[in-house]
Amino acid sequence: MNLGGSWLVSPWMAGFHGGRMADSVSPKLRSENMARIRSKDTAPELMVRRALHAAGLRYCLHRRGLPGRPDLVFPSRRLCVFVHGCFWQGCSRCIDGKRTVKSNNAYWVAKLAGNKARDARHAAALDAAGWRVLILWECQAGEAEALTGLAAAIKAVPALRRGD
Repeated sequence: MNLGGSWLVSPWMAGFHGGRMADSVSPKLRSENMARIRSKDTAPELMVRRALHAAGLRYCLHRRGLPGRPDLVFPSRRLCVFVHGCFWQGCSRCIDGKRTVKSNNAYWVAKLAGNKARDARHAAALDAAGWRVLILWECQAGEAEALTGLAAAIKAVPALRRGD
């Protein structure tokens, strides 16, 4: 291997640049992959919606006038439910929420901390406006016990009468 000006790089080293691992896909493909990451109608959210609907609860979806556009809104109970993604919102219950990204670490630490701060601001704004906020984590969405508990917690909140 010639360490001078130009030298051949074996295929397994082609991804290395300046001691860092470069992205293994083209920027166009990376953009397409990231565009597929949904913010609503995710698989965990759909599981929660099915379970709550089966429990006889009716709700609105992604109400625009509320801070954070909650996943599920129960207007008559002034209650919002967020279904948080374990990685994106930093779940403390599972490995996905505790995982640290090794490449471009500074960006990801700031990004995930910003997500948590934004979620806290939205919850505080909803609370200040008189809304109750419940959070269910992605890792809980497949647990029957967690879904039953969520349905019970929602039913325990009394519905407001018109004009209240």
